[in-house]
Amino acid sequence: MSKGKKVAPAPKIASAPKTKEKKDWKQSHSHLFSKDPKDFRIGRDIQPKRDVSRFVKWPRYIRLQRQRAILKKRLKVPPAINQFSHTLDKNQAENLFRLLMHYRPETHKEKAKRLKETAKEEVKSAEKEKRKRKRKRKKKKVKRKRVIKRRTIKKSSLAVM
Repeated sequence: MSKGKKVAPAPKIASAPKTKEKKDWKQSHSHLFSKDPKDFRIGRDIQPKRDVSRFVKWPRYIRLQRQRAILKKRLKVPPAINQFSHTLDKNQAENLFRLLMHYRPETHKEKAKRLKETAKEEVKSAEKEKRKRKRKRKKKKVKRKRVIKRRTIKKSSLAVM
């Protein structure tokens, strides 16, 4: 080793000034009030109040409307069905009711009137049928007479010969 200059040691970093740690009064007097852990078993400490609103049995209509809202968010509804989830404006409603008036079931008075009219028509058609039958009978009688006359004429002409 050669004799040379010695390297100076690295300067020391100044550390924070040391102060005496103050002891808390609670730390120094911990033996006065010691806190035991709570025991929530049967017959011991009372359990703390909790938010149990999740576990309440809600009325049926509230449960249904909440479920419906969730389903509407999660499901995709086809447009043909989705159109019924919105109400009609006044003009559309008026047109719809006008259309549906034609398909409204008949009242008792309308039904009685219709049945009377059909009964009258049936009576008229029955009378017409009777008239036709009478005419046919007359025609048959007339034909029979003609046939009988022809036969007699033929017989008489044959007898003459």
